[in-house]
Amino acid sequence: MTGTLYVVGTPIGNLSDFSPRAVETLEAVDFIAAEDTRVTLKLLNHFGVKKPLVSYFEHNKRDHGEKILARLEAGENCALVSDAGMPAISDPGELLVAQCAERGIPVLVVPGPSAVVSALAISGLPTGRFTFEGFLSVNKKSRRDHLDEVKDERRTMIFYEAPHKLYATLRDMLDAWGDRRIAIVRELTKIHEEVIRTTLSEAVQRSKDDPFKGEIVLVIEGATAPAAEAYTLEEAVALAKEKLEQGLAPSEAAKQAAAESGLAKRDIYRAILHDGGGADD
Repeated sequence: MTGTLYVVGTPIGNLSDFSPRAVETLEAVDFIAAEDTRVTLKLLNHFGVKKPLVSYFEHNKRDHGEKILARLEAGENCALVSDAGMPAISDPGELLVAQCAERGIPVLVVPGPSAVVSALAISGLPTGRFTFEGFLSVNKKSRRDHLDEVKDERRTMIFYEAPHKLYATLRDMLDAWGDRRIAIVRELTKIHEEVIRTTLSEAVQRSKDDPFKGEIVLVIEGATAPAAEAYTLEEAVALAKEKLEQGLAPSEAAKQAAAESGLAKRDIYRAILHDGGGADD
């Protein structure tokens, strides 16, 4: 019988955020795949859990992943954890979950803290639609290409960044997008948790004069929607007449022209009738 991979979220700073179900899961599995076994061992010791640990991180995920998959296919259960937050989100665990899906190995999630959603929730920026962009590349061309690619993104954007690269990142964002609102969220759930709600231009200057420290999430306002082109009544009527020629009734032609032009349907409809467009039967 095939075992199950449990994707277990771990605290991003405050150990009290580790759920009872997460502790129970770690106690129940046969072994734990950890990004850094030393970090995970501290977590296990805090909660009194004793389980075998297997190293699984970016540079050994191919080799160690196959060993983990073999054990799962042999019937063992495994908990996948990262150093902090949800495994498989901007994390090498993404590959292991995909491999399990390909091989028909069950994967269950034990939800936990997420820096992405937590930072968004307290950013003060729109939360209805957002995109997580992870870390920018250290390669200058790749990072500029990435920033150009999302220049017109209208959803709120979320990035991770290391403090020693923050100034360069903010400067590149300002150069690529112009000024816009940003929330710099640092040290989430820790003693020195802080949200700096400012603009990119002000953030660049501040990070240059007084560099930020700690774990950082950037939440940035999306691009402003382009202004719709204004229609004159004559242009809207011409649009409606094109639709009449396509076989639409005057009322429907006026309705569609109104939706596209932003003008009132009744004004377009009256103009059609006045010009001899005919009335609906």
